[in-house]
Amino acid sequence: MTSLREISSADVASILALNSAHVAELSLLDEQGLSELVAGSFHARRTGREEAFLIALDERHPTYASPNYLWFRRRYRRFVYVDRIVVAEHARGRGLARTLYEDLFRQASEAGHDLIVCEVNSVPPNAASDAFHARLGFAEVGAAVIHGGAKTVRYLALRLQAV
Repeated sequence: MTSLREISSADVASILALNSAHVAELSLLDEQGLSELVAGSFHARRTGREEAFLIALDERHPTYASPNYLWFRRRYRRFVYVDRIVVAEHARGRGLARTLYEDLFRQASEAGHDLIVCEVNSVPPNAASDAFHARLGFAEVGAAVIHGGAKTVRYLALRLQAV
């Protein structure tokens, strides 16, 4: 059984290292940015010291300026947005991403949310993330070119089933 816990200030260095190792799929964060993201998050969980983490926001974050988050805010009244999920290369194939998502689905459902949203890069491509989200049942709801044309993303959504 994988042990999950809330991300705390003691985790900043290891979370930043994981994020930096996957900056092509995510975006760069510094210590202050990570602290603000976690402080304003709906859900921020990790497993292991340097294995995996997931940070999600709901529609109420007042200052988050990510173009992807703002795309969803303009279109949906209520949602939980997966801002970033990372599984370290050495920890892949153990079901950690699924465990982190299932934990998020549980918390979102308990809070009355029924819509989980995220984006996946199509340029540069992220085939593994596309396949993973498809297996979970996410469907494309839009697309955009962002960061001055440096990235193209597919916007995905999943309706949670009533428990």
